[in-house]
Amino acid sequence: MADETRVQIEERYEIHPQFLFRWEPSQEAYVLLYPEGIVKLNQTAGEILRRCTGRMSVSDLIADLKAMFPEADADMDRSVRAFLEAANAKGWVRSKA
Repeated sequence: MADETRVQIEERYEIHPQFLFRWEPSQEAYVLLYPEGIVKLNQTAGEILRRCTGRMSVSDLIADLKAMFPEADADMDRSVRAFLEAANAKGWVRSKA
């Protein structure tokens, strides 16, 4: 299937140490800070990355988000995995062994 991601549900992700992830009151959003700039995250991206501590599996992360947002669409699993794949490709997160 063409839209499957390479992110496996048992993997654990953490924010790459090059980035500083935090809530920025002036932006009213989570941000990723790095030496060359800043990435302002939307609410969904912020909630996903907030859980990327290296302790939760992708499966646990999705279950946590589903509990927080029960009205979310049925495609949450695929959407979260696709976001993590994109964030990994951008170097924002890395899989923790």
